[in-house]
Amino acid sequence: MPHRSAITALKSLLVAALLLSLSGLGARALTEEQAKTLSDVNSYFNSVKTMHGDFIQFGPEGNQLEGKFYLARPGKVRFYYNPPAKLDIIADGKSVSVKDRKLATQDIWPLSQTPLRFLLAENIDLQKDANVTNVLVEPDLVTVTLEDKTTFNSGILTLIFDAKDYALKQWTVTDAQGYDTSVAVYNVTSNGPTNPKLFKIDYLANTRQNQN
Repeated sequence: MPHRSAITALKSLLVAALLLSLSGLGARALTEEQAKTLSDVNSYFNSVKTMHGDFIQFGPEGNQLEGKFYLARPGKVRFYYNPPAKLDIIADGKSVSVKDRKLATQDIWPLSQTPLRFLLAENIDLQKDANVTNVLVEPDLVTVTLEDKTTFNSGILTLIFDAKDYALKQWTVTDAQGYDTSVAVYNVTSNGPTNPKLFKIDYLANTRQNQN
């Protein structure tokens, strides 16, 4: 079984992808302004092919973890946790790897079986399989709330965007027990150069692990 900390990290970081699975059913119940806002968020994400920056993760017990993320659509992303955390999450276009550097373990899932497939798709469509419960449009921020049930998460997702350019600023997962995990991103650069080596998964390490 994957290490608990790795699963927690994967849940909290992959939920950003779930904003890309907002359902048509939910959208039909929204006002014209709310529906247009979702369409604008969709347009923003389709305009971004590469992205990198910093993130801070706040756990339900008040613990704080930091790191850097890198994204290259279609198919590639990396979340690297700064010490003392030892986690490294990579999608290479085919698979998603969660490596615990402290325990020297690595768990791999097919990308197609994770919510990252929405975030990393070449063309993103907001009208998919989640349930939007609210879209709050304010002068500075847009907040989207949705319910989700997936392999990696079950609960309430709250996503916060900049109201001017629709850049994702923060998301919060409220799990089935009512615990919150929040991730804020900052120092974000969009459509800049990327290094392909950032997205390489060490499949041989996984093979050696399974043989032990």
